Amino acid sequence: MYPELFKIGPLTVYSFGFMLGLSFIIASIILTKEYKRGGLSDTEASEITMIALVFGVIGSKLFDIFENWGDPTTTIWGKMFSPGGLTYYGGFILVTVIIIVYCRRKKIPFRRLADLTAPSLAIAYGIGRIGCHLAGDGDYGIPTKLPWGTNYENAINKPMDVFRNTDIANSFPGHFVPNNTPLHPTPIYEFLGALAIFGILWYYRKKDFEPGRLFMIYLILSALARFLVEFIRMNPNFALGLTEAQFISVILFFAGIGGFYYLKGKTAPPMPVLKAKTIKKNKDRK
Repeated sequence: MYPELFKIGPLTVYSFGFMLGLSFIIASIILTKEYKRGGLSDTEASEITMIALVFGVIGSKLFDIFENWGDPTTTIWGKMFSPGGLTYYGGFILVTVIIIVYCRRKKIPFRRLADLTAPSLAIAYGIGRIGCHLAGDGDYGIPTKLPWGTNYENAINKPMDVFRNTDIANSFPGHFVPNNTPLHPTPIYEFLGALAIFGILWYYRKKDFEPGRLFMIYLILSALARFLVEFIRMNPNFALGLTEAQFISVILFFAGIGGFYYLKGKTAPPMPVLKAKTIKKNKDRK
């Protein structure tokens, strides 16, 4: 693993931060093009992108702190300013709430905006997972004998610490997992899954779907992918043999299914900018 990519004098470029920045840049390029296609102004597109970046990081950090509240190995401030430790669902939930409020203030139809945003969410998540893989922040999977099993001994969070006091550790001699044990590279699995989801959403984005249904497809596919990968990720059970992320995935999956069928045949107001353009064109014709 490569938690640190390179140094420029006293400045250290961390792999996680680098990939997080790259995911933001690529997602921003796609978002801007999609927002323009949907009729949003450059100002609104920039504002929404900045909201997603800032509150995405804040929500991810806060949710990670909440998940590890009783962890004696670190402090709240240590978690807040660490190079890793971002929980995607925390950022996703907070950003969604903030953007709903933003849309109401700007009188922008949230369902139309969500459809335009969905492909970027998928690709940004996938690129971010590459950062998790390079940093080794604990998002890796359980031990495996598969040929692509990955050595995470140079990770930020060492396997010996992540697996401590677990049933997996108890199955090893000395009751600890050696740091060089081959593990499932689950961040890579998630990257490939996100890439596939992005391709599906990109293909269907111009289809004649009712507003909001493309976003529901995103919820269904991303929740399903996360639910499945959790079975081989090293996360503690929350209840009924499932992790906390799996419970959230189940909620989002059925919300997506329900929303997809509920929105069938339902319309939404046009984008305000699109409406203004239409009025201008009609005046020009006169």
